[in-house]
Amino acid sequence: MAKKRGFPAPLTIIMIVIVLAAIATWFVPAGSYNRLSYGENHFVLTSKEAAVTLPATQETLDSLGIKIALEKFSGGDIRKPVAVPGTYNHEPAERQGIISVLQAPFKGMYDTIDIILFILATGGFIAIFYESGALEKGIQALGRKMTGKENSLIIIFTFLFALGGSSYGMAEETIAFYPLLVPIFLAAGFDLLVPVAVIFLGSTIGTMAAVTCPFSVIIASNAAGINWVAGTGGRIIMFVLCTAVTISYILYYGKKVKRDPSCSFVRRFDGDVKPKFTVTENNDNNELSLRDKFVLLLFALTFGMLVYGVVALGWWLLEMSALFFASSLLLALIIRTPEKTFVAKFIRGAEDLLSVAFIVGFARGVTIILNDGHISDSILYYAAGIIQGMPPALFIISIFVLYLFLSIFIASSSGMAVLTMPIIAPLGVMIGMDNLHIVNAYLFGMGIMNIITPTGLVLPALTMVNVSYKTWLRFILPLLVILFFMSIIYLLIGVLF
Repeated sequence: MAKKRGFPAPLTIIMIVIVLAAIATWFVPAGSYNRLSYGENHFVLTSKEAAVTLPATQETLDSLGIKIALEKFSGGDIRKPVAVPGTYNHEPAERQGIISVLQAPFKGMYDTIDIILFILATGGFIAIFYESGALEKGIQALGRKMTGKENSLIIIFTFLFALGGSSYGMAEETIAFYPLLVPIFLAAGFDLLVPVAVIFLGSTIGTMAAVTCPFSVIIASNAAGINWVAGTGGRIIMFVLCTAVTISYILYYGKKVKRDPSCSFVRRFDGDVKPKFTVTENNDNNELSLRDKFVLLLFALTFGMLVYGVVALGWWLLEMSALFFASSLLLALIIRTPEKTFVAKFIRGAEDLLSVAFIVGFARGVTIILNDGHISDSILYYAAGIIQGMPPALFIISIFVLYLFLSIFIASSSGMAVLTMPIIAPLGVMIGMDNLHIVNAYLFGMGIMNIITPTGLVLPALTMVNVSYKTWLRFILPLLVILFFMSIIYLLIGVLF
């Protein structure tokens, strides 16, 4: 009997996408838009010929056809270079060959070194926390209190992650929550798909229906030349609906698995998977000591400080990495870990997440290939030419589908906004469409595709729980269809009524 062929590993999937992107550079014409960036009280207009300094005035922006207020640049709302409409130029082909394909993953790792170091710091911190033994006792105590209320875990945590995604773009920082929440959901009787759905899907749904996210809705609105507050009421409704549907979907699956573990997609498609993060129940001494309570308090304060730092202090990955390292040192002092043991445990914890770090870096390699091949702008240019002048209903659906497609290659929400909005927004104005609908199409298209695109965070998230990409696709497909049609209906209502 022939051996059943398994689904490719995450790194293999990414390498396949990198190869396909490289092949595309041999067929898609190369080209680029001029870029405008803000410097010290001046603009820099960069073209393939040269970089020209221009006065930082509203007249400069108007003359270039960029419908963005000057204060959005000077105030720091827009920091990335903005594509200048009407400046697309064909360029000599920069076909990417075997050497480029081999170098792309490692260029991607250079490009994402801040994310990679954050992941490794998270692994080290969690290893020291596990060493204390407080997690086992804490989960057992939580299990006693949550008996009969396990479904509340899904509702509460999914909503919180969705709120984080919608309010401030919670994404990479969710990686730190898997070591904490996976054992809790497993102890509650769920399988490994439930915690990854709660954490990853929750935050992604939040960014899809973002209300105040500075990295998506605010930057996209600024780049489209509208006030980001426009359409907030409608997006709040969409957030509530999408979050409710997502919670219901996870609850349905979770209840089915608790009732009959053989219904687990993980068991059906991946077999008996050993979790990365688990705890062993100790019935001899499961009472929380004063030291255990101290450890759990420090753990909670660390994550509370992480959220506060990101939201209120403008922290990013460097500060979060330093926070985890500092907390690791404090934990080691509290539990009296010898210096050599601390170093060994911290490094071993980082090693446990090394595969996740590699996936993040390799995924950026796709963007590297497209940029080096100068076809990212070309894809946008030809797509904009196709949809230009369409009737409003067909136009908005086409924009939505365009963002679905572009999100396969461009994982950065802010990068997508400053590249596409100055080009696409004027097309909407030409047919009398309010640009808030284009911003919504961008949010929904990118949000839905980020749930499954290998170049996003889905593969690192799945690697955190040892669940295959195939299993995730089988699990998520029905929800994707629901969200797809919800988005289209919302967009059509906005355009037609």
